[in-house]
Amino acid sequence: MRAKRLTTGAAMAVGALAAASLAFAPSALAVTPQSATITADCGSFGGGDATLTATQDGTSATLTLTSSAITAPIALSADSISSTLTLVNANGGTTAFSGTKNPAMAAGDPVTVGPLNGTVASGDSLEAYGGSLQMTVFGITITCTATGPQSPGPFVFD
Repeated sequence: MRAKRLTTGAAMAVGALAAASLAFAPSALAVTPQSATITADCGSFGGGDATLTATQDGTSATLTLTSSAITAPIALSADSISSTLTLVNANGGTTAFSGTKNPAMAAGDPVTVGPLNGTVASGDSLEAYGGSLQMTVFGITITCTATGPQSPGPFVFD
């Protein structure tokens, strides 16, 4: 009987410790909003609505751009587009998100680039309007710019 009480007591102590550690665990950092829409102008390569999706993990953040209005001019293999998305920081300066991540795309497919990696600080307020997206495909650089502020507003990082 004593062994059963010890086992039950130990299980309760472990459960209490686990609950306490959850109560005192730091909250996950979050970016708000998690997605925003822009209208992009990519010159002779087209343009239209695009969605930016953001994530944050401490000072590391990622952004992914998807657009059915901007399409692949030719078939592209996965991870073949070198991209840099530069956003304007309301606190001053710019923040760049870079990478070579993209899915394979057939000619005419909607363009997706990312996740592109960048570094943020708590309180950064980042906006695509005034920045740019540069994509390099087979040595050709395509530059896209937002034609107005992103909706519903800038990305604010915790």
